[in-house]
Amino acid sequence: MSYVLGYRCTLCDEFFVFDKEMFVCPNCGDKGILDIEYDYHAIKKVFNKHSLLKNHDYSIWRYLPLLPVKEEFTKMTLKVGWTPLLRSNQLGNKYQSKALYFKDDGMNPTQSLKDRASVIACVKALELNKKIISCSSTGNAASSLAGNASRLGLKTVIFVPKRAPLGKLAQLLAYGATVIKVNGDYKAAYNLSKNAIEHYGWYNRNAAVNPNLIEGKKTVALEIAEQLDFKPTDWIIVSVGDGCTVGGVYKGFYDLFKLGMIDHIPKIMGVQSEGCSPFYDAYKEERELVEVEENTIADSIAVGIPRNPVKGLNAVINSKGTYLAVSDDEIMDGMKELGESEGIFAEPAAACSYAGYKKARNLNIITSLETVTVIITGNGLKDTGNALKYLEEPILLDDNLEDLKRYIIDKKEGLN
Repeated sequence: MSYVLGYRCTLCDEFFVFDKEMFVCPNCGDKGILDIEYDYHAIKKVFNKHSLLKNHDYSIWRYLPLLPVKEEFTKMTLKVGWTPLLRSNQLGNKYQSKALYFKDDGMNPTQSLKDRASVIACVKALELNKKIISCSSTGNAASSLAGNASRLGLKTVIFVPKRAPLGKLAQLLAYGATVIKVNGDYKAAYNLSKNAIEHYGWYNRNAAVNPNLIEGKKTVALEIAEQLDFKPTDWIIVSVGDGCTVGGVYKGFYDLFKLGMIDHIPKIMGVQSEGCSPFYDAYKEERELVEVEENTIADSIAVGIPRNPVKGLNAVINSKGTYLAVSDDEIMDGMKELGESEGIFAEPAAACSYAGYKKARNLNIITSLETVTVIITGNGLKDTGNALKYLEEPILLDDNLEDLKRYIIDKKEGLN
């Protein structure tokens, strides 16, 4: 059964009792993003630490009472969620953190956190008897939607900006999506998708507009808490584009707090690239978001005009966290360090969160006495083109041991 009570507008705060699906506030229009509210009193009777101990479904569906979908179609999906939470072997010591963890969501079926939202969209589309789902995306949401939809026999129409990385385009095409590459940036892709969805009546997977999808994203926070025995770290760090993921992280911890399963909501740090940092700028200057240029190597968070500004800002403000911005060089250095020191290959947007952690430690925003979880939102194989620009090309040698010995001596890296 569903424990959804209704929707609350993030702008006007009006509550709407759930009797049909809603996307935006009828009073505030497209800017009136809705938040789903649950009957926590009823949920407590069926969902708690004891019930989770008996639940052997290690996917996001173990949290079904806290999700806005029915069980009917959940058994048919890809296995999304329950990604590894890895305690750092090297980098926590290097930066003198009391404890440092990496939540590697690049281990999801299509290698990104976006699977958590996409699988909810697909199940919801089946509930509503919709056969076609559509969205705009810088890449990950698109490939995630296409993969999850293909598993359930649904068709997808995807709108991507001109700069979309080849790795993500290859995934889209392999999953059988109809791909529309828009001659412009993410804003242009979003606008065309919005108009097309309204015209054709396709199910809308655009996470900023569809309130169901942030509920899928929040499961990353539910897992972090459960994997840490409901004692979450002092800080949770995540990269930010549209504001949906950081909003979902907050919502997950908020749910658990309301249920009495955790005793506090951890501080949330949102990290953006300096080349596209509307949330950071608004937070720092204590003002509303304004549109900025999309000038960063981290394509998955290159969103110049975020569609979920209220949830994206409130997640940080309400958790008493902060926003940081890092340079593209810091992002790519972080990507390299994660790979070399922890065996985690993160795409640039995912490495952004780790770059934020490093900067926060260097500035002592995060102290050595605080514990930290860094969310890795996507796998590096999503964007090998940019990765290779920052990594050293391998040397080419003939089949000659003497040449190899001279190379080993020159390298001076303890190989001999």
